[in-house]
Amino acid sequence: MSESALRIGVLGLIHDHVWDHLPQLAHSQNAELVAAFDTNQELRDRVQNEYGCPVYDTAEALLSEQELDGVYIFSSNKAGAELTLLALEQGLPVMIEKPMAASLSQAEAMLAAAQEKNLCLMVNWPFAWWPQMQHAIALAKSGGIGDLWQVKYRAAHAGPKELGCSDYFCDWLFDPELNGAGAMMDYCCYGCVLASDLLGTPDSVTGIGGQYRPAPLGVEDNALIVMQYPHGIATAEGSWSQIGKLTAYATAIYGTEGTLIVEPHKKGRLMLATAADPLGSEVKVECPVLSLQTATEHFAHCVRTGETPWELCDPQISLSAQQILEAGVQQMKPC
Repeated sequence: MSESALRIGVLGLIHDHVWDHLPQLAHSQNAELVAAFDTNQELRDRVQNEYGCPVYDTAEALLSEQELDGVYIFSSNKAGAELTLLALEQGLPVMIEKPMAASLSQAEAMLAAAQEKNLCLMVNWPFAWWPQMQHAIALAKSGGIGDLWQVKYRAAHAGPKELGCSDYFCDWLFDPELNGAGAMMDYCCYGCVLASDLLGTPDSVTGIGGQYRPAPLGVEDNALIVMQYPHGIATAEGSWSQIGKLTAYATAIYGTEGTLIVEPHKKGRLMLATAADPLGSEVKVECPVLSLQTATEHFAHCVRTGETPWELCDPQISLSAQQILEAGVQQMKPC
C-alpha cells in the first residue's frame, strides 16, 4: 500500500453496493479502508472479518477516533444525506452512493455544505464506470451524432429480493421516507442523471408509477419519468417486476445524424447506427485511464487534484437529477 493512500472511513453498510466498493479499496494503491460504521452488529462483524478493520456502532465515534482523508457513505438515501453533512462539517471529502439524497432539500443542503467547505462531494453512479458509457457520452457531447433530441434509459429486474438484495437493503428501499419513493427513486434516477448531463434542465417533467406486482411492496414497483426539452425529450424507466433481462439497463441516445446504443455492464458494447449504416456497427472503445476505471480511483484522483468529479458524478449534475426526481415523485399518485 502506498504511503500516500487516502485513509477512507465507511459510514453505513446497509446499502448492498458497499460490498462492490470494499474490494476496490483492498486492491487500490491510492486509497485504503481504515474503519467502518454501522448500527447492525452482523454487518460490523462481516466487514471486520473480511477486511480486518476497526468497526464502530456510531458514526461520531469513528470520526472522532480515526484520522481520515475521506469517507464513503452507504446508508439509506435519507440517512446518507445526514451523514454527508456530518462528514463535511468535520472537513472530510465525501463519496455517496446514488441518487444523492431522499429529497431535493437534502441534496441542496449537501451541495451547499460542500461548496462552503470547498470539499469534494462525489455521487457514485455505478454505470459511470462502464467504458462504453463514458465513450458514448463523449461522442454525443462532441457532436458525433449531430444534435441530440432524445435520451432513454431503463433499469429493471424482477425485484430487489428476487435480485438477491439483503434484508438490510430492502428494509429501507421499501420505505418511502428512507428511500424517497420506491422504484422511481431507486431506478429512474439513472435516466434522470443521464438526461441532465446530456440535455440539461428540462422545461417540464411528468412522473407516473404504481404497484403491479402480485404481492405489493408498499411503494411503487414500476415508474416512468418523461422530461420535455425545447428540442427533445428524455425518459427514465424503473421496474421491480420485469421477468428476464431483455431491455434491462439499456441506454439509447438519439441525434440528428446517428443513434447510440450502450449495452450494460463493463463488457457491454457501444453500437452506432447512421444513415449509411442503419443496422449499426460496434464502436471501438479503449480502456479508460486509471482515474476513470472505478469509483475509488476517481475519488482519490479528485481529492488529490481538486478536480470536480467526472460528468455523471458531479454533484451539480446529480442535484439536477434530484430536481427531476422530486418533480416525478410529487406527480405520482399515492400507491
